[in-house]
Amino acid sequence: MIEKNLSGYKSLFTEYSELRMQENRMEAVYLVNGNLMGNVKLVKNGISARVYKNGVWGFASHPEFSDESVKSVIQSATNNALFMDNKTGQPPSELPGVPVRLEKDFSTQRRRLSQAELIQFAGEIDAYLKDGFKNITSRKVAIQNLDMEKSLVTSDNSSAYAMIPRSIIYVFLSTEKDGTPVELFEAFGWLGQFEDVFREPSDLFPRIDKLHDDLMKKREGIYAEAGVKECILDSRLAGMLAHEAVGHTTEADFVLGGSVAAEMMNEQVASPLFTLIDYANTAMGETCPIPVYVDDEGIEAKDVVIIEEGILKNYMHNKDSARRLKAAPTGNARAYEFSDEPLIRMRNTAIMPGRDRLEDMIASIEDGYYLVDTGNGQADSTGEFTFGINQGYEIKKGKLEKAILDTTISGVAFDMLKTVSMVSDEMYWTCSGFCGKKQMIPVGMGGPAIKCRVMIGGR
Repeated sequence: MIEKNLSGYKSLFTEYSELRMQENRMEAVYLVNGNLMGNVKLVKNGISARVYKNGVWGFASHPEFSDESVKSVIQSATNNALFMDNKTGQPPSELPGVPVRLEKDFSTQRRRLSQAELIQFAGEIDAYLKDGFKNITSRKVAIQNLDMEKSLVTSDNSSAYAMIPRSIIYVFLSTEKDGTPVELFEAFGWLGQFEDVFREPSDLFPRIDKLHDDLMKKREGIYAEAGVKECILDSRLAGMLAHEAVGHTTEADFVLGGSVAAEMMNEQVASPLFTLIDYANTAMGETCPIPVYVDDEGIEAKDVVIIEEGILKNYMHNKDSARRLKAAPTGNARAYEFSDEPLIRMRNTAIMPGRDRLEDMIASIEDGYYLVDTGNGQADSTGEFTFGINQGYEIKKGKLEKAILDTTISGVAFDMLKTVSMVSDEMYWTCSGFCGKKQMIPVGMGGPAIKCRVMIGGR
């Protein structure tokens, strides 16, 4: 546990300053074919200070918490800011912001499981895989739990405390076809500590059965036909693509760096059926998988409507980008570890559901593909993307047919989004991954399935 109230140190501030204390606690268990290959319990904690002076920042951190170390990091960060200000000679400027005070704690009230009990939990899942699926050549079960606990105080009278946990179980299955490995995986989990998210290993067995069924279909799959095709991107894939290929281009630091979205404000960038929102903490009446209530600059986190009915409406901001672009800060400044400076990061980025049924979307395609999930992908500030597809099916005359083997999709996001012609009425969230923009951080992604035209790879 960390100290919740840092307000007593405000007397040490001489410029605009932020003082953050943080502790990240990670537990991880890895079983490969029943063998324990990883058993990790890691704690990283410390303090950091960030000081602003006329458009430049000073930063310092220390891995221990004491009155002496707090005084040292504040003084070091202040000296760094004053030195940079002296060198750059920029005109006086102040940061925008409205003070906020908030505390959120998602700690479980249940008895915490020991590391040995987590290993046993994973072992029961592995035993189910081993006993139930004789055609599996390799299996892996991984548990990853992350608690992010933070305290923050700023010189402009914001103070916040948050303990945001995430608990995930990954199941990887592999088989063979003519000597070639065929693989699928799924991640199970959500916001909360392990004891609140998972009760019994058997609760996951029906979903594991489906994962195995999908793998067997993929083993008998065919290669996709390369070319621009009518495709349905399932909700998991659509949410990932929206995050990587669209969301990053609208982070204001990337905009200031020349991303494609810099010249598109208030322009049509997608189909009128397409709306994209970066939610702070609550969506459609429910808590988001990675809720952010106050960001790491002491700004109250607010939803950002990035694209509304196809029109680019807003960027995601921290205090400095809001100052430079004459906008309001949105609470998107986030840091992963105590020694990281806050960056503009997405929180829970989601495409809004439409009115179409997935069954009708499939029935509307004469010759195309239903693409379910991705294992990897990349995109850049131009909106160009390439994603690996590890699960999908061909659509022939409005019906799902054979599974397809691993392939890719590629294109320019804003061109592809203009072809969206149907959006399903479902909503699916995932939070099992990390966003890797300079520093890792957990994010939520969500949305419905969308029908569009996209370039798909072949053999």
